[in-house]
Amino acid sequence: MLWRDGAVQEGTRAPFDLSDRGLLLGDGVFDTALSLRGTVVAEAAHLARLCEAAAALGFAFDIEEARAAMRTLAARCERAAIRTTVTRGPGPRGLRPPSAPRPVLWASAAPLRLGTVFSELSLGWSAIRRNETSPAARHKTLGYLDAVLAAEAAARDGHDEALFLNMRGRVACAGTGTLWAVFGRAVVTPPLEEGVLAGIVRARVLALAPGLGFEPAERPMSTSDLAGAEAVFVTNSLRLIAPVRRIGERDFSSAGHPAVRALQEALTREIAQACGVAPEG
Repeated sequence: MLWRDGAVQEGTRAPFDLSDRGLLLGDGVFDTALSLRGTVVAEAAHLARLCEAAAALGFAFDIEEARAAMRTLAARCERAAIRTTVTRGPGPRGLRPPSAPRPVLWASAAPLRLGTVFSELSLGWSAIRRNETSPAARHKTLGYLDAVLAAEAAARDGHDEALFLNMRGRVACAGTGTLWAVFGRAVVTPPLEEGVLAGIVRARVLALAPGLGFEPAERPMSTSDLAGAEAVFVTNSLRLIAPVRRIGERDFSSAGHPAVRALQEALTREIAQACGVAPEG
């Protein structure tokens, strides 16, 4: 299902300007949100992040148009992944952006299968490094080729997702989410400066952990640090909190770990209160 120019249509085809910089240069941003029974989960946070990403690229768009697109699609779906995409719009040949951008916005909704939320993951180390100096590491831009190729390589090796190191050789993130490791009462994730996206669920875990008796921390993490973790999990807006059962050849018993289970339950309650339905419901 597709939203474009104020209207919803079935399918995924719509007229498109072939000079659009999003198509030609990956000059644009996107955001993916979960919707449940007509409610976009963490709507304000998703819209704010989308605006921040566009601003980092040097253009702005109509946030109310984006809000309307997301809400219109959510109202038509019981449970869906809603992707909102904004490009800088068409421009002349060359790399320099036009002085007066004409952003193009559209959104799509795809049914979300029941097994997505809280599902276990196996992660494979990627040979591609995450460039922590690049804006593309901190924002969801349309240039996702590294993640695409890493995902393909991980699948060939029997894994669900790729796991990236940054240019300094430290742990950065998974291909589509934030990585966390549990050490006793400490729940640790790499800081944004390590080449990490400011995830929506990442922020909620940082906020929820203290009330559950855990100590959230943002600090650099080496591969040896990660190997010594009691449990590992990945967060994003569709999987929410996904326990990691394996990284490379190293197995983890993450699904039953008290910290992982407590965070899953707390996030479930929070989403249920906001949407009137638990993620499993």
